Amino acid sequence: MTDKRKLTLFHAANSRSISARLLLEELGAPYELQVLNLKSGENRQPAFLGINPMGKVPAIRHGDALITEQPAIFIYLADLFSEAGLAPALDDPDRGPYLRWMVYYGSCFEPALVDKSMSRDPAPLSRSPYGDYALVMQTINDQLGKGPYMLGKRFTALDILWGMALTWTTGFGIVQPTPVVKAYIDRFAERPAYLRVKQWDVELAEKQAKPG
Repeated sequence: MTDKRKLTLFHAANSRSISARLLLEELGAPYELQVLNLKSGENRQPAFLGINPMGKVPAIRHGDALITEQPAIFIYLADLFSEAGLAPALDDPDRGPYLRWMVYYGSCFEPALVDKSMSRDPAPLSRSPYGDYALVMQTINDQLGKGPYMLGKRFTALDILWGMALTWTTGFGIVQPTPVVKAYIDRFAERPAYLRVKQWDVELAEKQAKPG
């Protein structure tokens, strides 16, 4: 019998799409990989630009639906596989905070991060999408301080999104590994699915690096 929830993940090594693959593993979702090699520019070829004109991964295809943008992918998948318990239900009091922090990633954290990493002055507060970088990070630290997870005691898809984001941004020295951030990352790094997906990504990167 064909699983109607089986989907395709467009994935590349050493990219944000490792987060989506990790979410699929945590959900126990059936999926197949469509692997792209970013170094050879496969993501800029017409075939993939028909999937995402921005040329970015991750992207997922589920039946006739194409979903891009990490928060949208996370919301979609965690709701599709609701039995895994990684998304609060619509009538759950945690649903609002869950959506808030899912969207905060793309609307505040990423633009603040880009400005910070490029040493750009932020826009005036009245025109900035995130306000102030220091305040963005303090807001995240304050929320994590309620821990052990983004919604307190409850592990959700949020923690896959933020766990991966904070892992790579602290690794590159863009985000300061405050005690609360480091403790959060350390808890995240102990998850079996994370260790498994991380190893797969290392192997994929090594395979793509080989000539021919």
